[in-house]
Amino acid sequence: MNAFLRRLYCAESLVPERRRLGPLPKTGEAYRNIGRIAGPSVAEMVLTSLIGSIDAMMVGILGKNAIAGVNLPVQPRMISLALFFALNVGVTAIVARRKGEGRRETANQTIRNAIMLALIMSTVVMALSILVAEPLMRLAGGNTRTQDDAAVLRDAIDYFTIISLSLPFHAVSMCVNAAMRGVGNTRLTLRVNMVSNLVNVLFNYLLIGGNLGFPRLEVRGAAIASVIGIVSGTALALYAITRHKDSYLHISRHDTWRFDRQTMGSIVRLGGNAMIEQIGVRIGFFIYGRIIYSMGVTAFAAHNITGQMMNLTFNFADGLAVAGTSLVGQNLGARRSDLSMLYGKMTQRMATVISLIIAAGVALFRYPIAYLFIDRGTQGAAQVIELATASMVVLAFYQPIQMNAVALSGALRGAGDNLYVASVMTVCVSILRPLMSFIAVYVLHFSLPYTWALSLGEMMIRAVAFGLRFESGKWMTKKV
Repeated sequence: MNAFLRRLYCAESLVPERRRLGPLPKTGEAYRNIGRIAGPSVAEMVLTSLIGSIDAMMVGILGKNAIAGVNLPVQPRMISLALFFALNVGVTAIVARRKGEGRRETANQTIRNAIMLALIMSTVVMALSILVAEPLMRLAGGNTRTQDDAAVLRDAIDYFTIISLSLPFHAVSMCVNAAMRGVGNTRLTLRVNMVSNLVNVLFNYLLIGGNLGFPRLEVRGAAIASVIGIVSGTALALYAITRHKDSYLHISRHDTWRFDRQTMGSIVRLGGNAMIEQIGVRIGFFIYGRIIYSMGVTAFAAHNITGQMMNLTFNFADGLAVAGTSLVGQNLGARRSDLSMLYGKMTQRMATVISLIIAAGVALFRYPIAYLFIDRGTQGAAQVIELATASMVVLAFYQPIQMNAVALSGALRGAGDNLYVASVMTVCVSILRPLMSFIAVYVLHFSLPYTWALSLGEMMIRAVAFGLRFESGKWMTKKV
């Protein structure tokens, strides 16, 4: 058994002799290097997700209609953020590579250009989002066929309109955090997101139910609380990156803020590849969400309770992927592709171990988890809980597959192999997942848990595709 574990996890076993360009770090040292970056990043994303779940729980006291009303705008909102997710994939990869190359000024120029680009684009997207709020919510599945549907649509329009006001702040904060992840400073991103989300929870308490003399605004209160939280996080991110002149990343108003053609070219090239992925993924999730909503408000509420757990478990893998992105990019910049391979494989191994622990937890505690998200005394709560807990069993089964795919995609992004990642994600999430959910709901007439089982099958294809690409080593030759 010890020999088997050594082959799976030991540094000497993970990089073939023919690929080694120098001495490898000791196994313990290599895992500590990953933990140094992944630890704060995992903590940031998991705690952020937990606080987001608390947000959902606070809305859950209002019943299934409120849960659906807050979650119907999720995919339209993610579509409005797609530009900035794509931009920041490029920012993280470029900044990581520049640090490895020792080009500090170019790294800082990258973040200045990215902030300006994010501000311009986010202002336009904000205006468009507010203008088309109602048509978007109807396109997402909102309707007025029943009294419940009409209540969900009304809440969804209000929530989406209000939260769209935060787009410029959100885009800038995402940009700063992406650059910090590139240099491995995940402690700052942890602080920024914790402040943002704690402020959000505080104002949720004050505004959703109308506590301590504040007005009872219900779903509108949840949206306003989110905007206040995002603005607070942005203020902290900008303060951190402008305060310390001796930190690796630093910007000030005295810097040159002109667009640089070469820098913008790198951002647009890598961000453009990621944009293919983001647009495809968001459209896929949009269609997927619409199909699930067609099953009824009860099924949609249960779907989103299970989705809260999926987001939480996903964030463990995403935190490890951040470490993979940073370490792979930095070591390729330092011309140590062997170390990039080592860290990519190690993040995958860590993801596998964590996924098995999470899978057991989700399966064993699914009922207590579901009870947290909806008041059992509200109408239809029992049916929501039964559907959600059955779907969580499916989620537990997919954990090792999901987390392996996410960890490997992070390593490939760190190498700048975004076009390959985008192509796989587009096929899997934009085509296969909606197709499988369509077959499950409209052809086979499956219930929610079986729909989850069939539609999440695309994760297996993702995991295999990313695994084969990483083993091929083709990502080592990508220019950034």
